[in-house]
Amino acid sequence: MPARRRVTAMSAATYLTDLFALDGRVAVVTGGSSGIGRAIAGALARAGARVVVVARRESELAATVDELTADGCTAAWASADLSSRDGVRAGAEKAAAPFGEPDVLVSSAGINLRPPLDELDEATWDATMAVNLEAPFLLGQRFGPGMAARGFGRIVHVSSQQAHRAFATSGAYGVSKGGLESLARSQAEAWSSRGVTSNTLVPGFVPTPLNTRLSSDPARVEALAARTLTGRNGRPEDFAGAAVFLASDASAYVTGQSICVDGGFSVH
Repeated sequence: MPARRRVTAMSAATYLTDLFALDGRVAVVTGGSSGIGRAIAGALARAGARVVVVARRESELAATVDELTADGCTAAWASADLSSRDGVRAGAEKAAAPFGEPDVLVSSAGINLRPPLDELDEATWDATMAVNLEAPFLLGQRFGPGMAARGFGRIVHVSSQQAHRAFATSGAYGVSKGGLESLARSQAEAWSSRGVTSNTLVPGFVPTPLNTRLSSDPARVEALAARTLTGRNGRPEDFAGAAVFLASDASAYVTGQSICVDGGFSVH
């Protein structure tokens, strides 16, 4: 039987660093001041990336960046309104200003307007598509070609179970998330041969400010937890490892995928 190579603590740390460290990378995270987006921003920053957090509310942005810098991370914030094309374009330029063009783009910003379909008006439809689908498209168009020209890029979208199955009044929200996953595949087709991967994280139910309507109903929260295989609903920090993986060199051969981080919700 061949002798096993002894892996020292130092060599293991070096190996893991080579796989997952984000030193020297610049990451832009939309929706990065709350919920899953904030957890992802924190994970990328603590893995070594210089992170720009993008959202609307300046007080929440400042609090997020203050927390990261207190931990020794390098971070900045950019306030932007992603509900209009002009707002997205202006936000993209502000996001690129602190540290330069990003290597990693995470689209976590979203709105969760889900009236019953027979009550869904065009204004709600338009607002949902603008933030949840059009903003990630425009940001990809702004940053993706540059990533491809430099030979490295990571695009990560945050989707929803409503992209795959209708429940809890999916409405326009589910449609926007289904489109977002298709967008990731199109981006993967366009740029992966030049070193840019594009993937989607698909959460289960995670109580966050985005879904207060559901999270304020204890019976519904308990029922959703019972549907998982782990017996609990998600937490924002559950996405840290998957986000670092998709942003790192370790995921170079993973692209165009929708990766469920849902405690088994999608298979139960």
